[in-house]
Amino acid sequence: MFKEPMTEERITEIYNRNKLTVYRVCFAYMKNTTDTEDAVSDTFINMIKANPDFKSEEHEKAWLIRTAINVCKNVLRHWWRSKRAGLNEAMDAEAPPLEMDEVLCAVRELPDKYKSVVYMYYYEGYSTVDIAKMLIRPQSTIRNYLSEARKLLKEKLSFLPEEEDKKNNERVNKNEIKTNNQGL
Repeated sequence: MFKEPMTEERITEIYNRNKLTVYRVCFAYMKNTTDTEDAVSDTFINMIKANPDFKSEEHEKAWLIRTAINVCKNVLRHWWRSKRAGLNEAMDAEAPPLEMDEVLCAVRELPDKYKSVVYMYYYEGYSTVDIAKMLIRPQSTIRNYLSEARKLLKEKLSFLPEEEDKKNNERVNKNEIKTNNQGL
């Protein structure tokens, strides 16, 4: 069965709806504008090639975030990355494309496994259940990543009060119980 290619209008709609989110995800990994823009382009090119049948805008967004993460990881793993000169990074360091506060800078410095989860949970508003589905990981692993990331961020930033961290953990646990009960 032949699947109709995406129309230019549909591609434009999807791009306009998700470009900022995809850019932020890619920038968190790539840490410079040039590589970020390349990764964003590759993400949308992958979408056009795959021509997925999105069930909803949330499914579309989740698919693009997952694809963007994979594109970035592939670029970072590539042998060329370690061989090239750092001229682009030096130029990008002068003019960051996004204004970032201290917290977002600290999130960008987290290990990849934490960075993705923290970004999706706090900046995109996904539940740990949704993140687990997107990243194909157990829910307990996602909750553990969030907990470990909070500890790392607390050490780096050293201005998060102890009680706020406890409230966040309680909120996560309550949300998980509600979500798990709804799925039964």
